[in-house]
Amino acid sequence: MGQRITRILARIPCFSDHVFHDEEPKKFQETKELKEPSVAASSPIDPNTTVYVVVMGSTGSGKTTFINLASESELRTGSGLESCTNEVQTSLPFKVGGKQVVLLDTPGFDDTSLTDTDVLKIISAYLVAMNKQGARLVGVIYMQRISDLKIGGSARRDLRMFQELCGEEAYENVIVVTNMWGTVPEEDGIAREAELASKDIFYKPILERRGKMMRHDNTPESTHRILEELVQKEPIVLRIQRELAEGVDITQTAAFRQLDRELSEMAAQHQKDLEKLKGEMALAEQEMDEETQQELAEEKQKVEDDLRKAQTQASRLASDYQAELRRIEEKLHVREV
Repeated sequence: MGQRITRILARIPCFSDHVFHDEEPKKFQETKELKEPSVAASSPIDPNTTVYVVVMGSTGSGKTTFINLASESELRTGSGLESCTNEVQTSLPFKVGGKQVVLLDTPGFDDTSLTDTDVLKIISAYLVAMNKQGARLVGVIYMQRISDLKIGGSARRDLRMFQELCGEEAYENVIVVTNMWGTVPEEDGIAREAELASKDIFYKPILERRGKMMRHDNTPESTHRILEELVQKEPIVLRIQRELAEGVDITQTAAFRQLDRELSEMAAQHQKDLEKLKGEMALAEQEMDEETQQELAEEKQKVEDDLRKAQTQASRLASDYQAELRRIEEKLHVREV
């Protein structure tokens, strides 16, 4: 009977890919938890002499590992696809190319413990607080596992949100960092790299606007070689920072409009899933299959709960963002410059 319910749910895209997240191959080395994430770096930082680089990417793409290698920090890292970055973490300050650098670790839009609206709220609030503080943001790194055989729905969503947060005008200060080269044959990695660089649905738009794609070999030297490409650049203001600084409501930003499209598509898919489940439940009732009825009822309840959660999160985003911004500003002791 269990096989039957598995076959039923597998035919529903929402369940075969998970409600919010797609499965990716679990090829990542488990790393131990080190210390609690911090909102501010552990030593005083002068924004006039320090440059900042934001590190973004899907859950499990190696963001925190990259930061720890570069800075000798001990930010917590997850294992496999499980995220432990539920807020922005900052590295210890360190030197690259004669500059004092701080890296910002961010949750992905496919986070396993946060909704996409939570992630948008957290990242936006931190970036706006940075901007108010006069912090000099010189670039953004986007981590991409070369070991991924495909970019699934959740990873594609993460990339689209990344592009809307940055804006095309900031692409010159973006580096797409491919990693985990040791997990694939070199020829496969090279072919995958070419595909990522040449297709519009991946990184071609960024590279066409003078962004870069670089390889990371999981050494501290590699991280610094990549960062050297950014630390000498002029500071930038990302699209989301500019929009919110100009007084645009977060629900009117380009990033939220993209997220709203994603949520609308998700809601439509949920409705289709519910109709399929209702049909299967009716069939199970006719066959007096109580076990299948129970399993389908539980799945129906889960889909309904996820749909309500997505709708509620979107409606509360504006007020939640303001509360998060106040929280971050208090932690950073922000004074507008």
